[in-house]
Amino acid sequence: MASTGQEREGLRPDPAVMVLFGASGDLAKRKLIPGLYHLYRAGLMPKDFRIIGSAPAEVGMDEAAFAEVVRTSVSTFGRKEGAGADFEGFAGRISYCSASTPDFSGLATAVEEARKETGADTVVFYLAVPPPAFVPVITALGESGLSERARLIIEKPFGYDLKSAKELNRAIHGAFPEDEVYRIDHFLGKEAVQNILALRFANGIFEPVWNRTFLEYVQLDVPEMLTIEGRGAFYEETGAYRDMIVTHLLQVLGFLAMEPPARLDSHSLNAAKNQVFGALRPLTKDDVVFGQYEGYLKEPGVAADSKTETLVAARVWIDNDRWAGVPFFLRTGKAMGAEKSVATLGFRVPDLGRFEGSAVPGASGACNQLVLDLGDPGSIEVGFLAKTPGATMDVAPASLSFSYAESFNVRYELAAYERLVHDALLGDRTLFNAAEGIEKLWEASAPLLMDPPPPIGYPQGSFGPDEVNKLIEPYSWNLG
Repeated sequence: MASTGQEREGLRPDPAVMVLFGASGDLAKRKLIPGLYHLYRAGLMPKDFRIIGSAPAEVGMDEAAFAEVVRTSVSTFGRKEGAGADFEGFAGRISYCSASTPDFSGLATAVEEARKETGADTVVFYLAVPPPAFVPVITALGESGLSERARLIIEKPFGYDLKSAKELNRAIHGAFPEDEVYRIDHFLGKEAVQNILALRFANGIFEPVWNRTFLEYVQLDVPEMLTIEGRGAFYEETGAYRDMIVTHLLQVLGFLAMEPPARLDSHSLNAAKNQVFGALRPLTKDDVVFGQYEGYLKEPGVAADSKTETLVAARVWIDNDRWAGVPFFLRTGKAMGAEKSVATLGFRVPDLGRFEGSAVPGASGACNQLVLDLGDPGSIEVGFLAKTPGATMDVAPASLSFSYAESFNVRYELAAYERLVHDALLGDRTLFNAAEGIEKLWEASAPLLMDPPPPIGYPQGSFGPDEVNKLIEPYSWNLG
């Protein structure tokens, strides 16, 4: 009998100590702690491990308070309740140590004790902290010696522009070697996003037509229905372009547009993505629409005259042999009419004149598309034209579809953060971003960020202002 994915050798990491900075924050409560517990129940955590939660002393948290955070987090956001023998076994490996920069001496003692208890050679520092804390925390880790024989997981944003990205990378490399740095982008941990690589490179029917000869356009559409949800101060500093485009969407574009990598490993995938990023035509406001949903100016923390964009639609060009002349359309925004993550590849339409008698609505659109739903668990649909039954040669839209949920046992599916944290514990950087690629994306974004278009208002629940549809003409968005 074939073994399941969970029975394969090499999936259980070596003993490790993880320090979770930002232990009192939303990311830790909603994603990281429940994710670590699921990995524990799935047998994918090390046989011996310790998790040390940490936050600045001024937060006022102690061991007992953090233990309650862990229990509540698992009960509220996890797949299993925070109770029973499994949970007690997990919680018994968790402790807390406050640490304020630049003095990490107390944390260093706690880490050393955890190393001795577990025999761990690996220490993983997870920075689930606000961006202004990145450099102070990383510098303190280096100066305290904690960065030796250690890995760093760092959340986005990786800078706010090219200058700040380079400054952040200099700080990181002053404490950690690049091959021990894990810049996490949860989009790349999605099963459906990883399936882009399998779809392209494991199937002879797709990769030969994955180029400008056969494709007329590519769309990557990630609308969100939620508003900024009280994160006005964060969004005022960031905006939709920095929050979504320069990180998530352009990283997925790298998977969609890359040349076949030599291997599916960290070095090969990042090299292939970096080739794409280096070929990006610099973005300007002529190829971008910024939008701002109605009511944004009334959100707490938002300036009354704010020009921050909550929606971005962009036409991106890749100047290389594979994609010359093929537009890539990206769109994402808050308070929109759907909550989806969809990649759409539009094939060139053949001459339909020989089917003059047919009513073929949308023949140049949905009927010639490969649509990848990048949500969880994800699906793939191919739209085409087929003959209708009868005495005439009429054609009508039809489709072929694949669904993860209906085709595979998803019992062992890992959520995006779970997959990426597990990879970091294994020391596998395949699905993480590299410094060179990050800087290339900020370089391509520089003209736009220096001279952005003014945001155009759009109603909540819509798919953006009319200018978003004009940007994509003569095509149309798959959504909306």
